Amino acid sequence: MINRFFPRGGLASGKSVLWVCFAAAVLALSGCGKDEADTASSQAVDTEGKSAAQVAVEAAKPLCEGGKTITIVWEAGLQSLDPLNFSGPKWEAETGCKVKVVEVPVAEMFTKIMQEYRANTGAYDALNVIPAWMPDLAQAGALEQLDSYVDKYGYRGELQTIAATYRDNQMTVDGKIYGFPDDGDVFLMYYRKDIFAREDLQKAYKEKFGRDLEVPTTWPQFIEVGQFLTDALKSEGIYGAAMFREPGYGNFMFQERFRNEGGKFFDADMKATVNGPEGLKVFQDWLTENKFMPAGVEKFGFVENLAVFLKGESAMTISWPPYGRFAAGYLADEEALSWVPKSQIADKVGYALPPGGHPELAAGFALSVASTSKNKEAAYLFIQWLNSEEISNERVQLPYALRDPFRDSHFTNEGYIALWPDAKDYLAALGDAAQTGLLDLSLIQTDKYEEALRQGISRLWAGDDPQQILDKIAADWDAVTEQVGVDKQRAVYESWASKSGAYPG
Repeated sequence: MINRFFPRGGLASGKSVLWVCFAAAVLALSGCGKDEADTASSQAVDTEGKSAAQVAVEAAKPLCEGGKTITIVWEAGLQSLDPLNFSGPKWEAETGCKVKVVEVPVAEMFTKIMQEYRANTGAYDALNVIPAWMPDLAQAGALEQLDSYVDKYGYRGELQTIAATYRDNQMTVDGKIYGFPDDGDVFLMYYRKDIFAREDLQKAYKEKFGRDLEVPTTWPQFIEVGQFLTDALKSEGIYGAAMFREPGYGNFMFQERFRNEGGKFFDADMKATVNGPEGLKVFQDWLTENKFMPAGVEKFGFVENLAVFLKGESAMTISWPPYGRFAAGYLADEEALSWVPKSQIADKVGYALPPGGHPELAAGFALSVASTSKNKEAAYLFIQWLNSEEISNERVQLPYALRDPFRDSHFTNEGYIALWPDAKDYLAALGDAAQTGLLDLSLIQTDKYEEALRQGISRLWAGDDPQQILDKIAADWDAVTEQVGVDKQRAVYESWASKSGAYPG
């Protein structure tokens, strides 16, 4: 996801998702666009012995007579090559329904969806929604509730084969289905197997610390190992680690690490607690780590960090799943990925959970239906087909579209495992992450909280005092909570906090 912040023809700025919340203005309009004639009837269809993909195709054919067009909003860039080049043409060939793809930069998607909802023109049928947006969009009325369609078309069974962390955390609001988790965005650690296996480094580490050199599973170990490797390898042009530190990405990294340190975002009175000892430790550790990372790491985004890793200049890093594919040299000849530096480390990369063992489910996408759509039934059938076991197993292997594994079957897919020598280990690590991942904070006006955090991270890199920065972030969060309404926001937060991926354990 996050287009990994790059478009199809080049690279975007690396800024995180920027939303403009119109919730207060549109709550009164929550009934608009509800075409009761197009709402799924309670009568189930015959699904006996059929896959979810087959059911969707058969049900869509009569709806698509005459060449109906389904309009779907998709992230601009590599992600959109899925419906443009593969799934859209395939759906049309199987059903007769055309697919129109509206490409929108990720920073504008929330705003565009809300604007269209307010205008009520029916311009959008299906949507890609970042799961953290769901409370805002569902409360506003912009998303169609999907439970009746799921029951009518017998899809609940296949929904259970979506990996538990995505299924249980990225599908519902107040227990009702508003989207199908469709992109396994999660952070993994990537490390150089050859470096950790070097006998000279093993010997030197053992002599210095009295234990074996191993891939770190805690943050204190990460700091110790990272500094050791930089000291030992800097003369060879290799640093112990590198990381993207640009604030848009730092937002996700902070959310993950803060919780792995034991932090909770709010107390019982709904007061922000990011300025407690856990938050301070994260900021102080970041400053310590930067000292053994490449110069200028504070400005590293997705691409800068990727380039350093693929050139073999860092021994460890953390990022989304595409790093694993790019490092393996898979897709090296794909035209759409010509901007990716040639990997110098193919067959040398290992995969592990980040220290702490609970990685961030950073952003991701779910498939939803617009409440203002004039083609709700057909739009629903399209997203069921896209998300189905059969079709999603093809989509996550597309050589250009960046949809990452999110179903149990994706992690054991024999075709995927055969794509490069270590693909089995890569998928196994993603499968582990799908069991322990942490859900992005999801509130009303989430981006105002995230923007305060992004600004704080910028100040950290500018040299301001970490505790003062965190106190300002907490004050800004409290101000947003007061603006939304403490009781109203508390209800949303408690619903979010009750999910299995909100906090470790």
